[in-house]
Amino acid sequence: MTLFPRTLLWRSVALIALLLAVAHLAWLQIFRVSEREPRARQVAQQIASVVNLTRAALITAQPSKRLELLNELSQEEGIQVHRGERGERVALLPDRPFLRLVESEVRRQLGAETRLALSRNGIRGAWVSFRIDGDEFWVYMPRSRLERADPLRWVGWGALVLALALLGAYLIVARINRPLRELAGAAAEIGRGRTPPPVAETGPSEIRTLAHAFNSMAADLKRLDEERALLLAGVSHDLRTPLSRIRLGLEMLNGRGDPALKAGLVQDVADIDAAIGQFLDFARLAEGEVAVPEGDLNAIVRQVCEGYARAGKAVATRLEPLPPLALRPSAMQRLVANLVDNALRHGGPAVEVTTRSEAGRVVIEVLDRGPGVPPGASERMLQPFTRLDQARSTSGTGLGLAIVDRIARLHGGSVQLLGREGGGLRARVELPLTVAKT
Repeated sequence: MTLFPRTLLWRSVALIALLLAVAHLAWLQIFRVSEREPRARQVAQQIASVVNLTRAALITAQPSKRLELLNELSQEEGIQVHRGERGERVALLPDRPFLRLVESEVRRQLGAETRLALSRNGIRGAWVSFRIDGDEFWVYMPRSRLERADPLRWVGWGALVLALALLGAYLIVARINRPLRELAGAAAEIGRGRTPPPVAETGPSEIRTLAHAFNSMAADLKRLDEERALLLAGVSHDLRTPLSRIRLGLEMLNGRGDPALKAGLVQDVADIDAAIGQFLDFARLAEGEVAVPEGDLNAIVRQVCEGYARAGKAVATRLEPLPPLALRPSAMQRLVANLVDNALRHGGPAVEVTTRSEAGRVVIEVLDRGPGVPPGASERMLQPFTRLDQARSTSGTGLGLAIVDRIARLHGGSVQLLGREGGGLRARVELPLTVAKT
């Protein structure tokens, strides 16, 4: 599992956000460094002014009124003056560039013997010493007098600008990615066997070129599919005419000739006719049957299985209640019939058809007790004209499962050929509960 986004949209937004955040932090650092010296001089000038005014007031005030003056300074300005103790030691200022600049500027204005501290006798604040007639005094100022009125103002404005920039980046990237989403949806439609409408050839030149190439590819695929369908339909139609004459000739033999040979020829004609029927089925899938909005899949399965029962081929069913589905009824009948035919041909009489809802999807399974499909051959068996070696001695064209796969994709579903517990094949078709497109 990775925290990096998977979609192009959010990857682009994440990279732009990272770039903007780095640029924002760099800007804040540059601002902080560039304003450090002017700010230090401003604080030092304020400290020097307070100390000079306090010293001048103490020197010029009458001795009887000095206590009243000190109380007024403490109450009105928050400034306190304390007499220093002989040999008193205070902690040095932390080794920070800003504080070092303030200390250097204060000593330049008040004298080299001036001391500064952030804490004295357990009281934290700004402490600055000065001397009157050789006696040391300490001026205490709360740190609020020396700090910015709103230190987070610039950070807040910067955060707002960053948020607006990220929103703008999202809107820009989303607009650029919109044609890509349309292309992805059109590609998915082609994967389901449908021909999507041409995508809009708008946006940047690279996107327009890609959209034009995709539209050309879709048109070529549609033309090739139509030509293939026309070829299969034409060949199938032309072959059925001589087959009809052969069947008529066999029926006119009236018992003459070898009965076994005649039966074999009749079966060959039936097999060829069935193969031609599969060619036509495969070709006609491209024509697109209109979907029924609320189709009953269980009813279709019952109808198909009842047809096999009338032909003397019992097929067991285990059908659970299903919600209405958007279905192409004829195509879905063909899907179920092809799966059952494949199971009866290769798996013997013990064939079962089940339906159920599972994890938001409808599942159809046709189970048999045949040899199954070797590992790794499942995907290959869904390709047209593909047959296993052990099935080559039997009749068939290799189109049955390909037709099933194509019909499932037309409904937005998928087909899996899985092994069955105890031996056999489990042909599983999953269909979404969404409404299919016509």
